[in-house]
Amino acid sequence: MKATYKMIAMNSTIVFSLIAATLATVQAPVVEAKADKYYMVAFKGEELPDDYEERIEEAGGEVERAIEEIGIVSVSSDDADFLDQIREDSEVHAADEELEVYIEEDPEDADGEPITDIPQPDWDDPDQNYHDLQWDIKRVTNDFKSHELNPGNHDTVVGIIDTGMDFDHPDLKDNADEKGSKTFVPGTDDAWDENGHGTHVAGSIAANGKVLGVGPNLKVRAYRVFGATGGAQQSWITDAIVEAANDEVAVINMSLGGWRWMAHNLGEKGDSASMVAYKRAVQYAVNKGVTVVVAAGNDSRNLGSLHDMQDYWKDTYGLDIKGPSRVVPAQIPGVITVSSSNEWSDDLLAFYSNYGNDIDVAAPGGDNGPVYDELYREDPDGDYLNKRDFKYRTLSTYPTYLPPYFTSNLKGYAFMHGTSMAAPKVAGIAAVIKAEHPNYSPSKIQALIEKTAEDLGKNGEDKYFGAGEANIYHALKD
Repeated sequence: MKATYKMIAMNSTIVFSLIAATLATVQAPVVEAKADKYYMVAFKGEELPDDYEERIEEAGGEVERAIEEIGIVSVSSDDADFLDQIREDSEVHAADEELEVYIEEDPEDADGEPITDIPQPDWDDPDQNYHDLQWDIKRVTNDFKSHELNPGNHDTVVGIIDTGMDFDHPDLKDNADEKGSKTFVPGTDDAWDENGHGTHVAGSIAANGKVLGVGPNLKVRAYRVFGATGGAQQSWITDAIVEAANDEVAVINMSLGGWRWMAHNLGEKGDSASMVAYKRAVQYAVNKGVTVVVAAGNDSRNLGSLHDMQDYWKDTYGLDIKGPSRVVPAQIPGVITVSSSNEWSDDLLAFYSNYGNDIDVAAPGGDNGPVYDELYREDPDGDYLNKRDFKYRTLSTYPTYLPPYFTSNLKGYAFMHGTSMAAPKVAGIAAVIKAEHPNYSPSKIQALIEKTAEDLGKNGEDKYFGAGEANIYHALKD
């Protein structure tokens, strides 16, 4: 669904006014404020030196989190000279203030009427279901026919780096791996979903009940980096990627992301430490045979256009950004980047979806319908929220213990839209391919997804849909 992340330097003023968009409705728990600032340090050689803690302490910092597999450390310090000191270390590749991701929620105004004409779930009625409302899953499975060929299996695990999961949801409990799930959010000790976003993503991948996922027999595991309020530090996300890879998941889904200014002269030693961390973490996962699927983002921007991005900064935030900017992890090498298609058009990408040469494939993420779309394209700043039709969004699982999401009055289910909702379809497709072909590498899985995608938009590959809309039925029949 439509949302905007703010990426700011923790406990300090906005440094680059880094604004992001992807993880719809997500907010993480408020962590007790400290006087310290947080920093990310990337050591050389992708390994931590034996004396890295002493080096950090000598520079005036304290290690908060070490990701030893990729040479990354999260550091806290109240020393104003810490960055200058640690950047002088001959073993350090890059060091910067650590960024935290926030979100601005989709407006929850009364305009745009909530859906109230769908029967509430009757958990005692096994014959009641919402399958006919799942236009998105039906599209990528050819009316669920792919389930007859291969519905996935519990040997194939999708790691969902998100807000957690409702492990007791009737449609997920048989496939949800609570024991193997983990939280990376300080102050929490479980991976239960307090927001709803992660449960929605999980349902698109592996629901098996009143709604169905792409692979209804796949196993899903939560790697929680967000909670109910607040933000997620970059190191939490990086740590989760590495941990999921160490746990030997088959696929990682990251329906999260953000804008990051990546000036080539940012620091004397190259890329920002956060960019280095992302690149190393993704490469670490891919080297372990993990397919990494990510959302393209919801800014309606051309990821391949320097001028488009610069205009975005100027028009939205009054910033004159001279260097190139990047969306992470959408523009990190080694990932499958997914844009969002809609229900009603084979030619137009969802109005909010980012696009550009970085797009590998598209998948159904839904939108607000053709009336809203036309108005938005004429005037993106117009006021016509009352023209939203929530039935064009995607239906999936939602925590049964949370109040209904604002798009409907349904308990345990929600209509959402966004590239956050598109990415898990491709993650599910990748996992089912892995279940069918256990020896396939990430590159071979991606090649098959692209080869068998439904061509949308202009003939052949394009900057909006990439190779086309991913389709698991075609992939299994290939």
